[in-house]
Amino acid sequence: MDIKGKSILIVEDEANLRGLLTKILGLEGFTIFEAGDVATGKDILRNETIHLVITDVMLPDSNGIDFTKFLRRVYPLTEVIVLTAFGNVKDGVQAMKLGAFDYITKGDGDEKLPMIATKAMEKAILNRQVQELDIRIDSKTCFGKIIGQSKAMQKTIELSQKVAVTDTTVLLLGETGTGKELLAEAIHLASRRRKGPFVTINCAAIPKDLQESELFGHKKGAFTGANLDKKGYLEVADRGTIFLDELGEMSPDLQAKLLRALENRVFNRVGDTEPIPVDIRVIAATNKNLLDSDDSTFRKDLYYRLSTFKIELPALRERKEDINLLALHFLKEMAEKTHKEITSIDSAFIQNLKAYDWPGNIRELRNVMERAIILADSPELRASTLPNEILQNQTQTELAEMEEESVYYENGSSEEMNIDLKSVEQEHIMRVLSMVKGNKSEAAKKLDIGLATLYRKLKEYNIG
Repeated sequence: MDIKGKSILIVEDEANLRGLLTKILGLEGFTIFEAGDVATGKDILRNETIHLVITDVMLPDSNGIDFTKFLRRVYPLTEVIVLTAFGNVKDGVQAMKLGAFDYITKGDGDEKLPMIATKAMEKAILNRQVQELDIRIDSKTCFGKIIGQSKAMQKTIELSQKVAVTDTTVLLLGETGTGKELLAEAIHLASRRRKGPFVTINCAAIPKDLQESELFGHKKGAFTGANLDKKGYLEVADRGTIFLDELGEMSPDLQAKLLRALENRVFNRVGDTEPIPVDIRVIAATNKNLLDSDDSTFRKDLYYRLSTFKIELPALRERKEDINLLALHFLKEMAEKTHKEITSIDSAFIQNLKAYDWPGNIRELRNVMERAIILADSPELRASTLPNEILQNQTQTELAEMEEESVYYENGSSEEMNIDLKSVEQEHIMRVLSMVKGNKSEAAKKLDIGLATLYRKLKEYNIG
């Protein structure tokens, strides 16, 4: 989390101490504002965006306890650290009960200040991100549910907003779990068809021999079991939008009939000769390159008809800067669902999420967050609630980074680096062995090394 340049207000009437605190925190990269009393501090708060306030308890025109009450009421997103005199720890405890992040005893906490200020700043930034997320979700804009501030996602949203106001057919491209249906619905809600139906058909979820009946409907007696007339998805979507998901799973016969229906704006129910006019917009989606292989069964003419305006949804590994916002969104959603009072996320938790490649994309992240929230036993989500494959991935990443660094210390010129690298490798092997309950063959597979190599390392590290 980037905390450099974020603003801290120091309210302290002793000029020397105020100057010392400013110097210490300035060296950490924070932007510092100073005030000698509460009145000046309030003026700064009105004119600047302050993430963290560090205030003395004893001030000329007020006291830090009352100031903390004021800050929690008027600036709830700003964190507070209280400075107490030696022997007045009770003031710090009282301030924390009122909502202060922490307290520091003067003359005894200078070395602790940067670390405590950094943690408070991380929480303040998360608080603001949660508020921003709430504003986005509560927004009446149609794309309010599309979460992402990365350049890749902003480009996707911008393209979607431009095409939404037209009636152009759209093809969404992206891996499974990237949120294609959510984006399709947002495009529908931003279109002139927003008052019409939004109908989703997942081509992969319907057996190929039933796809025609599901899409076009059927007339009573058209086939065995057709006891009543039935409207198809196209007819239900009239004057609205139909979303064809997993397009590549559509049967070849149905592809030809769909192409005719889209070109002529009419179709026939199965077993019926009466044409039915239809006014629909089509949004399609696929996680495959439908024209990639020579043996592709997907019709090129239908592909070109549906791909008038293509939009790519980036994989989560390509927009890792959005993981914070997504994690916070799922935290809010799942905490309410499970009735748990979880209000923050540990920075180590986020670091592990960002080190993982997310083959299942946003859908996988949502599942991981739900699992973590179920396992959580404190108001803060911690890395220990993450599944082993994510924690193991972080360890492997750290090991790879250390192996890269060791290149610069050849011929034993850095004994300390070699020792650190060995200890990390030993710890990683022990963790994987524990995870597979001592099964050495399975451990070798997970470590991506030969069994003989594993036995050699077990002997080297004296691991039983």
